[in-house]
Amino acid sequence: MLFYEIKVHYSRQTGEDNPGKVKETYLVEGFTCADVEERVMETIRPYVFQGDCEVPSCKKVQYYDLIPQADGEYWYKARLELITIDNDKETRKPASILVQADNMLEALQTLKKHLASVDCEIIGLAKSPVMDVIRATT
Repeated sequence: MLFYEIKVHYSRQTGEDNPGKVKETYLVEGFTCADVEERVMETIRPYVFQGDCEVPSCKKVQYYDLIPQADGEYWYKARLELITIDNDKETRKPASILVQADNMLEALQTLKKHLASVDCEIIGLAKSPVMDVIRATT
């Protein structure tokens, strides 16, 4: 299954005042951009205040792994290099992992625990714009 990063813009009731335009990014598991766009629209439909939703971008992305945490508020993107040694030659392959956590320290601890048995080097960790991950239902 493939993952797509899809950005949506729509009007949403943001408080007691008038509705505001929001821009959100979702990571959606699916086969095509049309497929994931439809699933995102189903997800956000209850929150749309008025007007149409706009999808300015939908792109295929690749993640080595996703580490969801039920109580995590944010998604963090970790960039790492997977290290393999073949015939005394070291090879480094770049990879990305999404980690769900409440803060960066918690994300780093979860990531290190998850990768304990993997030979790799963590290159970077940053807060991701991803609001939510929508997995395919089987």
